[in-house]
Amino acid sequence: MTSLAERAAAAAGRSSDTPADTEADSSTTQFTGAPAPEIDMSTYEVGDQDPEMIPVHLAWLRVRRDIRFIGKGEQYNGGGTRFAFRGVDTVVNVYSPITLKHGVNILPVRTVAVYRDTVSSKNNRMHECTVTCTWQVMGPMGDSLPLLQTCGEALDSADKATAKAQSVALRELLTKGGMVPTQDPDPDSSYIERGEAPARSAASYVEEICEPRTSPGRLRQIHYELKQARLLDARVTNEVGDEEAIGPMVVRIGKERVGADAS
Repeated sequence: MTSLAERAAAAAGRSSDTPADTEADSSTTQFTGAPAPEIDMSTYEVGDQDPEMIPVHLAWLRVRRDIRFIGKGEQYNGGGTRFAFRGVDTVVNVYSPITLKHGVNILPVRTVAVYRDTVSSKNNRMHECTVTCTWQVMGPMGDSLPLLQTCGEALDSADKATAKAQSVALRELLTKGGMVPTQDPDPDSSYIERGEAPARSAASYVEEICEPRTSPGRLRQIHYELKQARLLDARVTNEVGDEEAIGPMVVRIGKERVGADAS
């Protein structure tokens, strides 16, 4: 006679000895490639079109040396944002013939994808995919670098989110693993020395104080600035050509403006 747990497991389509909490989350998908084969290259005869049979770390070094740089030649301009970038197609187009020349293969051996539904800033439904890709870089002799991992993230309104995210992960592998420069100017190549803004003199306020369109509120602000700078007692030439302390001058003109507005 079966137990209640066994009948529930059968209804759910799993065996009774498999705990329910060990089932894979439906939002996470894992793709795993076959184990890398052990390749014996000791008896292989090199052909005229074959790359030089050297260890993978040297072949990868030659790839990096031939790449030299990949500039940010593409422009994004949308949604109020504008920036230069180097897209995956540009990077792959540069890498492909050079890796072929040196007998380097770049293979995805495992991909873990996580999905979720979201909305854009315009409230459109979007599908988001985040992937973690594991890569094998194999040299002409069949040996490999240590496995490498990169991540990619992408949004799409249809069925392209996974492909986009994997493309981003590939671009990150090639640009970061290959240490590919952009030849952009170094941010540290320019240096701006900070300095204190020069303090305003009392005389520099006179024209603004005497301007009939200067509001009483602005005059109060000027009085505060002069007080902070300890310039209230500074002597200036007022609107009639007489010498006067600027603090009392601001107060006097402010009262005149308020009286004129009231009348």
